[in-house]
Amino acid sequence: MSWDVWGWITMPTPTNLPTSDATRIFGERVVARRNELGLSQEKAAEACGLHWTYLGQVERGRRNLTLHNILKIAGGLKVDAGTLVSGLPIPDGASA
Repeated sequence: MSWDVWGWITMPTPTNLPTSDATRIFGERVVARRNELGLSQEKAAEACGLHWTYLGQVERGRRNLTLHNILKIAGGLKVDAGTLVSGLPIPDGASA
């Protein structure tokens, strides 16, 4: 639960929750790398060839990325894509 600007208690909704633990952790890694490079979200998105709002959704775990965009993000952040995805939890319903 959290408080909105008017003091009302709000419950998390599907629109503000991460898609999965994997997307949340991936997003956290993207934020950490962007911060290591000292880049704003806008500058990082530009380096990745993506829109800053899309990158923001990735960082919040709200996007289930394609391989293509994972590679674009890794390239823009000058990190191996494997570093961003290594050890991520397998989503429910998927088999190893």
